[in-house]
Amino acid sequence: MSTINIAEIYRLSVDERVHLVREILNSLATEAEPVSPNPAVVAEIQRRLEAHRRDPSRVVSMEEALAGLERDFG
Repeated sequence: MSTINIAEIYRLSVDERVHLVREILNSLATEAEPVSPNPAVVAEIQRRLEAHRRDPSRVVSMEEALAGLERDFG
């Protein structure tokens, strides 16, 4: 791996840095190995989806969800 001088990156313009980030992200998308989902997370998503299918009236609005997050986590 070559040495990268971070200070040089900070001297780039905002547009140049955005371009660099996009290039890096695009390279990751084409080269990275697919990530296997965490089985516990998949199970929780499936559990919640099934609970919603049994009782869709328990849905909260986005505003309510965000207010709860703000209340709980500041």
